[in-house]
Amino acid sequence: MDERREEPSCERRVDSYRADKARILARLRRIEGQVHGIIRMVEEDRYCVDILVQLSSVIAAARSVGLLLLEDHIRGCVLGAEDKEAAIQELTEAIERFTRSVG
Repeated sequence: MDERREEPSCERRVDSYRADKARILARLRRIEGQVHGIIRMVEEDRYCVDILVQLSSVIAAARSVGLLLLEDHIRGCVLGAEDKEAAIQELTEAIERFTRSVG
């Protein structure tokens, strides 16, 4: 079922996280390096608990990036939205998806 609804005006803008873009990219690159390290650990048949510890670190890092993006979205898109109700609905759905995935 493909529901179409009016999207908030910020839907395709990226300037809401412009001030944090360098921090976000640096953290994502660090996460990428951690994931490559985990791949090597699996290839080398490392101990399961050691791999789980590294995965936990990646999950925590991804959560922190997500929270920063959510904050930037609120400040840059939701607060300045013309259609506040649609922006709040979109934000609520994004928070629900995000907390399900990292909860």
